[in-house]
Amino acid sequence: MSDTAAVTAIYQGDDALREQVRAAMARDKRLSQAIVSKEAGVSPTTLNQWLNGKYAGDNEGIDNKVRIWLEADQARRAAGSTMPTAPGFVTTPTAARVLGALAYAQMAGDIAVTYGGAGLGKTSACEHYRASSPNVWIATMRPSTAGVVTCLQQVCKALGLDTVGGALALSERIAKRIRDTHGLLIADEAQHLSVAALDEIRAIHDETGVGIALVGNDGVFARMAGGRNAQQLDRLYSRVGKRLNLRQSSEADIVALISAWGVDDAKCRATLIEIARRPGALRTLTKTLRLASMHASAEGRQVCCEDVRAAATELMEGGK
Repeated sequence: MSDTAAVTAIYQGDDALREQVRAAMARDKRLSQAIVSKEAGVSPTTLNQWLNGKYAGDNEGIDNKVRIWLEADQARRAAGSTMPTAPGFVTTPTAARVLGALAYAQMAGDIAVTYGGAGLGKTSACEHYRASSPNVWIATMRPSTAGVVTCLQQVCKALGLDTVGGALALSERIAKRIRDTHGLLIADEAQHLSVAALDEIRAIHDETGVGIALVGNDGVFARMAGGRNAQQLDRLYSRVGKRLNLRQSSEADIVALISAWGVDDAKCRATLIEIARRPGALRTLTKTLRLASMHASAEGRQVCCEDVRAAATELMEGGK
């Protein structure tokens, strides 16, 4: 065999598969080459060469990875066509209270603390407020951001700033960005922050006058109001202009969410209210309604109480 024949015998990849990938990308504008390469586990350069039939490496291996990705994408697309869509943001009475606290903090350039149980819609309200108001930034905290530097890095990310440097450099960078913006900096899941990190946020507020919202579970306020950290945080505690304690979802919250899902069966209300009183509150209710809607949709009908009970049982007991 000549050298030329040997070159032409090299496997160059599956042309039909390439066309399928191009068709998928043309159909869904979200699917850039960068997205496909990340989801398929193939480097961007390799994918580009493969799509153009110029990849000189293991084309069979790339074919396999891309084929697996394409099948998974098609499965997601098929599931998405039948997956019930949750309603957009629902302004429940509790959500309205959270929005009011955020608006106060921004307009007054003050500090507001919103705290309570999980699943009451605090984060959703924060995201809705950010989408509808200028100069609102959400820095979501977690255990790994408890320290001063990591907390400030998370704030910098929310502001679109460089995260390089020590605490002083980061704090000054943040202050320069938010000063005179009449903005609002929201620290969500703020219960994860250390005493020093909370005090640093207080110092940024003092320096810039920007509104601050500390949002989280009961711990975020309890640590300022009492216990061994109270004295260390008295400067922050004394600056809090609004405190919003959310104990549990109200019946009006639950009814508003049920209505948003389009569930009209009055017999379901008592069951759904009971579900929303469990840990997870409105979040658990939303998951239950989504699953119940899937059960009903599969049979081409409206949600009924049996769907709700089946969904609740599946979520609570794993379908046992």
